[in-house]
Amino acid sequence: MPQKIPSAKIGKVLASIFWDQDGILLIDYLPKGQSINTECYMSLLVQLKDILKAKCRGKVTKRVLFLHDSALAYWAFATQKKLAYVGFQHLDHSPYSPDLAPSDYHLFPQLKNQLKGCHFSSDAEVIAAVET
Repeated sequence: MPQKIPSAKIGKVLASIFWDQDGILLIDYLPKGQSINTECYMSLLVQLKDILKAKCRGKVTKRVLFLHDSALAYWAFATQKKLAYVGFQHLDHSPYSPDLAPSDYHLFPQLKNQLKGCHFSSDAEVIAAVET
């Protein structure tokens, strides 16, 4: 467990996490000062497709149902074309439902519990704790 440092604060670490019913498939950490854009997200979709091919041989036969939240990079026309190209069928959120994804109920509560009250002195410590 990371050492508790009372006043040490660092910036945020942005992670894109892709998972299925069996667990996490891909975690990508964005470099400091960058934000997710369409080009970055499309690159992640290609990585995810390759990981699915390797990890799920025989399981993925026809299509992958893909759900993501409503960030602008995810809804760009180029991203929609890339989803179709890699063979992912996009699932829409209902227009009147809150923008809550299954990650908000399944993945993040466990992570928040594990990291609650911890302070980190570097991004590398944050990433190591998340990976654990």
